[in-house]
Amino acid sequence: MTVEPIKTRIFKEGDDLFVFLLHYLKKIPERSVVVISSKIVALSEKRTVISKDVKSYEKLISRESEYAIPTKFVWLTVKDGMAIASAGIDDSNANGKLVLLPKDSYRTASVLRKKLQQKFKVKHLGVLISDSGLLPLRAGVISLALGYAGFHGVKDYRNKPDIFGRKFVFSSTNIADGLATAATLVMGEGSEQQSLAIIKNPPIEFCEKVNRREMHINIEDDMFGRLFPKL
Repeated sequence: MTVEPIKTRIFKEGDDLFVFLLHYLKKIPERSVVVISSKIVALSEKRTVISKDVKSYEKLISRESEYAIPTKFVWLTVKDGMAIASAGIDDSNANGKLVLLPKDSYRTASVLRKKLQQKFKVKHLGVLISDSGLLPLRAGVISLALGYAGFHGVKDYRNKPDIFGRKFVFSSTNIADGLATAATLVMGEGSEQQSLAIIKNPPIEFCEKVNRREMHINIEDDMFGRLFPKL
């Protein structure tokens, strides 16, 4: 597997995302995953606001979240079934505005995948929309797959034997977030201006239909569920 970041111009609010992709994606090989920063997806949808003060910012977080509690540095929130910081609202590289998460990353990934398949005549193609994420008690950001299309996001090991023949009971591998983090590692989080990446020959199973729920864990079954007592 290789991950190649793509240097781009600054994406402006309201720009056509597919036109932008075609300008920088000159060739897409079979068995690849195109990774797109969620920020440029949100900017293409004009998902921005101007926050006047702290109070309006907090109201915005509450509005965009299913659950929100303040912490020392950020808000701990649940948004679209994911535990993320401040409902994914971001002011970095936003030119004075706040950028919200995209409306429906799964749908956008699916639409872009079909267009890219037709343009580049590829069958086995994935599209993944990534955003920064955090792990409890670990420093530094990873990345989350907000939405994806063209591949299975989870590899299930349950009832399969380990090297000593013992069957796994709970184990599964988070493919989608792993790919997102691998891509972000080379795309960068600062001024690199690399909002796209291509992952070539990833060890994944390509498919035509994605189950949006395969990444989701019910709060009562999650090991961090006690952090969200009201859900």
